Amino acid sequence: MEHLNSQPKYFQHTIQEEVIISGAGIHSGQAVTMRLKPSEPNTGIVFKRIDLPGKPVVKADVDNVIETNRSTTIELNGARISTIEHLMAALMGMQIDNVLIEIDDEEVPILDGSAQPFVEALEKTGTKKQNAEKVFYSIDHNITFTDEDKKVEMVALPYKNYRINTLIDFNSPVLGTQHATITNITEFNKEIAPSRTFCFFHELELLLENNLIKGGDINNAIVVVDKPVTEDQVMRISKVFNKKDVQINEEGILNNLQLRFPNEPARHKLLDMVGDLALVGFPFNAHIIANRPGHSSNIMFAKKIKEHIKKNKFRQDIPKYDPNKPALYDISEIEKILPHRYPFLLIDKIIELSKTHVIAIKNVTYNEPFFQGHFPGNYVMPGVLLAEALAQAGGFIAIPLNSEDKYDTYFLKIENCKFKQKVVPGDTLILKMELLHPIRRGICEMKGTIFIGDRLVTEAVLVAQIVKRPKERI
Repeated sequence: MEHLNSQPKYFQHTIQEEVIISGAGIHSGQAVTMRLKPSEPNTGIVFKRIDLPGKPVVKADVDNVIETNRSTTIELNGARISTIEHLMAALMGMQIDNVLIEIDDEEVPILDGSAQPFVEALEKTGTKKQNAEKVFYSIDHNITFTDEDKKVEMVALPYKNYRINTLIDFNSPVLGTQHATITNITEFNKEIAPSRTFCFFHELELLLENNLIKGGDINNAIVVVDKPVTEDQVMRISKVFNKKDVQINEEGILNNLQLRFPNEPARHKLLDMVGDLALVGFPFNAHIIANRPGHSSNIMFAKKIKEHIKKNKFRQDIPKYDPNKPALYDISEIEKILPHRYPFLLIDKIIELSKTHVIAIKNVTYNEPFFQGHFPGNYVMPGVLLAEALAQAGGFIAIPLNSEDKYDTYFLKIENCKFKQKVVPGDTLILKMELLHPIRRGICEMKGTIFIGDRLVTEAVLVAQIVKRPKERI
């Protein structure tokens, strides 16, 4: 039976079919229509301003954020899209990686002030698994962000999954101190998505003076009243929202709005954080702890996370070797598959194997026969043998392992071969081969890399031909 790597493989997703979402922007008050369309793998979340000349596109990425005043706004090529955080959070909660969002105005519609309408629309159309692997990046060490003036503290801790803890404290007798948590992104749709945006009553007049919340409504935002207000102020807000029965209940919430959760404001802050961190641009696992998060802090924190991932992205692809774990194939099993023998069998064991990749181990010792004649006194493993070792490892992808027939592999081509470090006695080589294209007509093209610990020592693209061995030679 063929041994396969037990590590789970994740795939990218898009939506099954087009989704149309319409509504008003909370600040502009303009009617907006969005068409969410399936997109190709590795394209990410992209907005397209179809109302502008040339229909410019803007990728949802932290590098394109230009404003974080009460919402998150991205801009590129003269195209601006604002209030994207709730939609981005919904896409994150639905674990959708690639989608094209055609929008006919500047602002994403606010709907009910939460991510729930977006989630419901996406659930209705469904998601589609794509033939492209989804790679999750990890946090290697604590990443911190602080803003002493705003009393903001954030930290991303190494963690095997995606977990967020948020705490809010506005010195408000109505809200008090609130906490919200998700231990896995799969909890988002039910526990976080329904949470609506909120603001304080005393902020409303300032927002109105700045020509904002034109699309605001008592039904799409929780308005917290934690300071004394006059009847005139209430009357003015009533006229703005075109409501005749605006009032303040005993809990300090305007218009007797029924909260969906006792800690709905804290959950909404967590919602915003999920949406803003989606702009990192790379799927990642971490435990996020945030005290008093907000869009500005979220985006600065997201930039630090992205910088860390980009700096350490290469390290994610470095295979890990634990000598305490048993091999998938030891040397006696390797001899049954590969035709090579001493002194040209250059693989000691196979530690990981799937249909598209293999990881093998070669222990280099002083007793290797080639050291007698290759730079005596300055023992360096020949580069051609490093390429040969890669080819032998690749045989485990190319050769049918359960077949009674025997096969030989022949080099056809070696491209982009680079030797970055010398290999000497005492080194343990970790050889990784990855299939670049499906095998056709016995031709196998693979990318090979060799590591010593976390140091890359050799890389090459190898093309080989697999030939069935004649029966009389078996």
